[in-house]
Amino acid sequence: MTASAARVPCTVVTGFLGAGKTTLIRHILENANGRRLAIIVNEFGDIGIDGEILKGCGIDACPEENIVELANGCLCCAVADDFVPALDQILALEPKVDHIIIETSGLALPKPLVQAFQWPSVKSRVTVDGVVAVVDGPALAAGKVASDLDALQAQRVSDDSLDHDDPVEEVFEDQIACADLVILSKSDLLDDVGSARAHAVIGEHLARSVKIVPTSQGKVDPSVLLGMGLAVEDDIENRKTNHDGELDHEHDDFDSFIVELQAVSNPDDLAKRVAAAADEENVLRVKGFVDVGGKPMRLLVQAVGPRVNHYYDRAWTADDDRRSRLVVIGLKGLNRPAIEQILVG
Repeated sequence: MTASAARVPCTVVTGFLGAGKTTLIRHILENANGRRLAIIVNEFGDIGIDGEILKGCGIDACPEENIVELANGCLCCAVADDFVPALDQILALEPKVDHIIIETSGLALPKPLVQAFQWPSVKSRVTVDGVVAVVDGPALAAGKVASDLDALQAQRVSDDSLDHDDPVEEVFEDQIACADLVILSKSDLLDDVGSARAHAVIGEHLARSVKIVPTSQGKVDPSVLLGMGLAVEDDIENRKTNHDGELDHEHDDFDSFIVELQAVSNPDDLAKRVAAAADEENVLRVKGFVDVGGKPMRLLVQAVGPRVNHYYDRAWTADDDRRSRLVVIGLKGLNRPAIEQILVG
């Protein structure tokens, strides 16, 4: 195979809600070392918050036209409809891209996506360089698969009797089972005991020899993540998951909706309301852009359970739809009216 016909490597970045996938990818973009990169962002919800964050980077290694957003909520459920056209769009770019990074939604199972790389029309052009699972260190240390799941409070670090009927646990297990590298995020928030607990939880689900890399703020040398050269699509059948043998799957255990707000006057007050929604109504994740009265800058809000971060990411432009919109994600059965009442204030 000549260099011009060589398949483009793709890295699949998977991980649970709020684990730090976008932070990790942004760091890779900022330290591309001459690589021409493209991103496929698979967002859960009706507006692509993660894609907007990446597009706001202004990084030469990955210009805005190299970022393709999919909004179906589960890439592996709609590979034919969305993923292949996205690949076509990226592979047609000039100059040619050197590497593609696919950020799955927090709810996606990586195995069906990797299996799609076995299709003749895909396999001839791209290959899965490696699967990277990003996991939330402090959450694992506390016995939970994600810091935003109040329903999973039991300490399960050394407990082999995992509840496989829990869909959130199953998503976590499947992501780890398919990983070639595990990124332990927020490791700066862990002491030695917490780090040992987090490693133990990950180890319970690793059937192969896979390295665990502790990180803070997504700071990992891109050479660790890119260029594994594993052709994972050729080995994916050996990676056993909870959903093997299923013809299809759906994430009916989750709800997602958008709450529209008026312009806010005090971002800190909004952050308190977001935290209250997590505490009172078991909201897993809130993210969105907010208009702050009298401010030319756009406020980015991201929350993982009761942990809320907000900052001005860039100025509003004439092309922006200057509305305050928050995507709310949680387990099935969210009390939407109650959540809207809390967030609207």
